[in-house]
Amino acid sequence: MLGAVLETFLLTEQTTALPFIANFAAGAIAGVSEILTFYPLGDMTQVKTRMQLETGKAKHGMVGTLSSIVREEGFGRLYRGLVPPLLLEAPKRAVKFAANDFWGKTYMGLSGDSKMTQQLSILTGCSAGATESFVVVPFELVKIKLQDKTSTFAGPIDVVKQVIRKEGPLGLYAGMEATFWRHLWWNGGYFGCIHQVRSMLTPAEASLQQCLFNNFVSGSVGGFVGTVINTPFDVVKSRIQGTVKVPGVAPKYNWTYPALMTIMREEGPAALYKGFLPKVLRLAPGGGVLLLVVEFTLGVFRKALGPPYI
Repeated sequence: MLGAVLETFLLTEQTTALPFIANFAAGAIAGVSEILTFYPLGDMTQVKTRMQLETGKAKHGMVGTLSSIVREEGFGRLYRGLVPPLLLEAPKRAVKFAANDFWGKTYMGLSGDSKMTQQLSILTGCSAGATESFVVVPFELVKIKLQDKTSTFAGPIDVVKQVIRKEGPLGLYAGMEATFWRHLWWNGGYFGCIHQVRSMLTPAEASLQQCLFNNFVSGSVGGFVGTVINTPFDVVKSRIQGTVKVPGVAPKYNWTYPALMTIMREEGPAALYKGFLPKVLRLAPGGGVLLLVVEFTLGVFRKALGPPYI
C-alpha cells in the first residue's frame, strides 16, 4: 500500500491537478504534523518574541533570553501564548498550500505557461502569503500580547475581550500591514526556493527515497531563505502588535517600512534580525516537514481518488 502511494507521489507533476479541497486538507494535515514534530521547540516562539520586543542594544542572546525567562518567571512561562499558534496551525497551513495551488493555476493560465517557472513560483508564493496573512493576524496579536514580559492578561480569551472593549473588533487586526509583508516575503522565498532547489537535485524519479529527500531538502532550504528575508518584517510586526496604545499619542511603530527605518536608525541594522536564531531553528526544518507531508498526503489523495488524478 505504502509503495503504491509513493509511486503515485512520484508522478504528481504529470497528472491532473487535484481539486482545491484536497490541497486545503493536505496543508492542514501538514500543519498539524509540523507542530507536533516541533512541539518541544515551542518555547522558541516565546524566546523569539522577547528578543524582538526588546528595544535598544540586545542584552541577551537566545540562550541568555531562555535562561532569563526560566529563572525569573518559571519554566511554564515558555509555553505562554502557544495556544493561539496551536489552534491556528492547521487552518494557516491549509490556506498557505491551497492558496499557492490556486494562484499557481491562475498565473499559469494567464501567462500561458504549461509548467511552473522560477518567476511564477515566486509570484505564486507571494500571493499565497498575502492571502494567508488575513487569516493569521488575530492569532498573532493574541500570541504577542501574551508573550510580552509585561503582560497581565489572564489568557487568550482575556486578550480578545480587552482588545475588543478598548479598540473595537478591528483592534484584533492591529499589525495587519506588517503581517501582510511578513507572510508575502516568507512564502515568496519559500516556494521560489523549492522550485529552484528541486531543479538542482537528482531527479525524484530516481527512487522513492530520493523523492522524499528532495522534498525535505528543498522545503528546508526554502524555510531558511524565507526566514532570512522576512525576519525584519517579523520584528516590526512584533513591535507594532506589542505596543500599548495611549489615547492621543501616536504609536512609535505604526507602518512597516517607516518602522524598519526607525529601528535601523536607533538600534542599528542588526536589530532587524533579533530573534533570528530561534526562528530559523524552527522554520527551516519545519519547512522541510511541511513540504514532505503535503506532497505525501497529495499522493494518498490521488491514489484514493483514482483516474484522472493518477
